[in-house]
Amino acid sequence: MLPHQRDVAAKGAKTARMEQRTTPQTKELIEQAATLLGINPSEFMIAAAVRAARETVASQERTVLTPASHAAFMQALDATEPTAKLRELMQMHAEVIASK
Repeated sequence: MLPHQRDVAAKGAKTARMEQRTTPQTKELIEQAATLLGINPSEFMIAAAVRAARETVASQERTVLTPASHAAFMQALDATEPTAKLRELMQMHAEVIASK
């Protein structure tokens, strides 16, 4: 998503307030970039912050393995016989996911 495009997170009544302090140089740069896109600095900052927040959350919600590590992980899983407690945990997980 480009910074000047509307984001679903930006829809709705804007009642929450955030304030930041910055240097005059940073403020000028943000204002220049916003002007180039034809939007106001607040919209530019919100779009950039939402994009960065999504990327941060996404990077923390996944685990990336190399092909060799993935193969070793899958081999370890295949070699393990699930216990009754593990089956119970997986059933609980499935129920939680289904309820969302």
